[in-house]
Amino acid sequence: MPTARATWKGFVKFGEVACPVALYTASSSSDRIAFNTLNRKTGNRVRREFIDEETGATVGHENQVKGYASDNDAYVVLEPAEISAVIPESDKTLKIEAFISCSEIDTVYFDKPYYLTPDKMGEEAFVLLREGMKQTKVAAIAKAVLFKRVRTLLIRPHDDGLVATTLNYDYEVRSSQNAFDDLPEMKIESEMLALAEHIIETKMGIFNATTFDDQYENAVAELVKAKIEGRKLPKRKPAPVAQKGDLLRALRDSAAIGDPPKDKRNRATGPTKHPTTKRKVKQTSETTRKAS
Repeated sequence: MPTARATWKGFVKFGEVACPVALYTASSSSDRIAFNTLNRKTGNRVRREFIDEETGATVGHENQVKGYASDNDAYVVLEPAEISAVIPESDKTLKIEAFISCSEIDTVYFDKPYYLTPDKMGEEAFVLLREGMKQTKVAAIAKAVLFKRVRTLLIRPHDDGLVATTLNYDYEVRSSQNAFDDLPEMKIESEMLALAEHIIETKMGIFNATTFDDQYENAVAELVKAKIEGRKLPKRKPAPVAQKGDLLRALRDSAAIGDPPKDKRNRATGPTKHPTTKRKVKQTSETTRKAS
C-alpha cells in the first residue's frame, strides 16, 4: 500500500460490483522550494490581516462571511451554515456511469490526476476491472463527491493500477474559437511542407519525463545555496532574441543540418540526479555551520 496519505477513501462501483479503493495524489508541488514573507528591516515573518475597505478596521475570522457581487455594487451575503447546507452529501462511492474509448475525451478537459488503489479486500475486483479495461481498450467515466463538489472522473489503466483524473466541466473550458478565430486560412507551399515533415521526422523521439529539468527550481536552489555559502552567482547572459526571417530559408537551413546519428536518435539524456531541492539546501546549510 502507498505510504502517502489517501486523499479520498470509498468504493468504486461498476454494475453490482463494489470495490473498496482510495485516491492518492499523483502530482504535487510540495517538493518545490517554499518561501516565507519577511520584514526586510527586522527579518521577522509577517502575517496577513483582513481589513475593512471602508473603515480600515481589522476583521476577525468570526465576522467574515462570503458575499456574491450583484448589480449596483451590492452583495448577497451568505452565512457559512447556508453554504454548508447546499454541499452535496457524499455516499463515498465512485460510480462508473459509462465506458468510452480512451481517446474520446479532449485533454483540455483534464484537471488533476490521482492514483486509484484497492485495499486488501478489494484486490480481486480491482484487478478484474483493470484487466477488463485493458483488454477492451476503454476508459471509464465516473462520478463522486470530492472536496464538496460532484466531480466527473476519467479512470484509465496505468501500469499495475488505475489513474483517476478529475475533469473540468464544460463551462470551465474556454472555446478554442476565442483563440483561433483570427487565424487566417493559408495554403502552404509543397516544398515548405515537405521540409517541415523532414525536420519533424529527424526530431522524432520517445517521451521521457526525466529528460526535462525544472530550470527555475534548479536556479532558485542554486541561489539559496550560494546565499548560505556567502558567495555570489555569476551574472547570467541574456538569451538571444529570435529574429524573424524568411520561413523557406529557415526550413532549408534546418533540413541541411542533416539527420542525427542513429545511435543518438531517441536517446533520453536525463538530468543529473540529486536529492530534492529542500533536502539539498538543508544539507548545505548544515555543512556550512560545521565548517564555521
